[in-house]
Amino acid sequence: MFEHETLPQSTPPTVTVFASPGSWIESDALTQCYQVAALDGMVHVAAMPDLHPGKGAPIGAAMVSKVLYPFLVGSDIGCGIAMFPMKLKRAEPARLAVQFPNLDRALDPDRDADDPASAVVPADVPAGHVEGLGTVGRGNHFVELARCETIFEAGHASRLGLAAGDLVLIVHSGSRGLGERILRAHTEVHGAGPSPDPAAYLAMHDDAVRWGSLNRRLMAARVAHALGAEPTEPIVDQCHNLVEVRDGVFLHRKGAAPGDGCDVLIAGTRGTRSFLVAAHAGSDANYSVAHGAGRKMSRSDALRRGRAKHTVEELRRTPVGSLMVCGDRQLLFEEAPTAYKRIEQVIADLVRHDLATPVATTVPLVTYKTPERGSAPQRDRRRGRGRR
Repeated sequence: MFEHETLPQSTPPTVTVFASPGSWIESDALTQCYQVAALDGMVHVAAMPDLHPGKGAPIGAAMVSKVLYPFLVGSDIGCGIAMFPMKLKRAEPARLAVQFPNLDRALDPDRDADDPASAVVPADVPAGHVEGLGTVGRGNHFVELARCETIFEAGHASRLGLAAGDLVLIVHSGSRGLGERILRAHTEVHGAGPSPDPAAYLAMHDDAVRWGSLNRRLMAARVAHALGAEPTEPIVDQCHNLVEVRDGVFLHRKGAAPGDGCDVLIAGTRGTRSFLVAAHAGSDANYSVAHGAGRKMSRSDALRRGRAKHTVEELRRTPVGSLMVCGDRQLLFEEAPTAYKRIEQVIADLVRHDLATPVATTVPLVTYKTPERGSAPQRDRRRGRGRR
């Protein structure tokens, strides 16, 4: 049912959904895939097992076209997930949760020049966009201290410097308003149509991708200093909202990670494991893999159902014993683990279609969304020499 479906046209673009019949795939998301496939110049739509409906275009899809459509990338250009090794003497969730810095408070390159985390910020910030530097944002974005649990591929994990029991910091965030500004400049003139100047769009797009990666590094450094650790370079940093030129066509990814020889951290939920995989997807999958568990409930449904089943305090401690730092009660319900698909099924579908091989799992200890209400603004505990 879900494999190699095609549109009923004489020379149709193709739609392939990489999910098993038992996987949760909403009909609205499939409809969006076919709507995208009907766009002028579209060649192939590859839908991942975390597929779900988005605003005008599916999330969890990689789409190849002869023309560039900015709306298929969306407003959060550069959104991605990075994973950093962490060295801590003690990993007690209750103690560490209160030490997380306020990642709603942006770092100003001038005002906060003495902040040790500012050392990772270059003099020439991409696009000159300093607004929101060092902040995580809302929605499904998060910063999570986790522990490596099961190692499936010991050799591969060893090459990455990972072993069971190691601590890692997982950072999921995007371009914090920069991508939205780029998309709005296009849609105000051209709506959902293609870019009339792909080279100009790609130049701005590439700035947003670089900005998102820089911001993930900055947040990791802020957390490391606050927890008494040294900042590290990421083991993995893959963007899942972007477009690239490949073989003369435009490969758009919206909630899909590059999957051609990359290591990818596929996020579960705040109360489940995440999976580090070695991705090896081919052309039929548009060289892409899933980026996470994928929503199975809208935010409004998750809020309504969650309030009927759970209390705020219940959601602050997850089924795996980890803690949530989130001062926004509505967001707690919207991002409850039950609002998402089973990450194990998503990974099983990737394996079944030979798109990825699991390397390791991580289990959350502390997941940060927003600072707790009433908490005093925090500065990083350790001071350093300032920005290099």
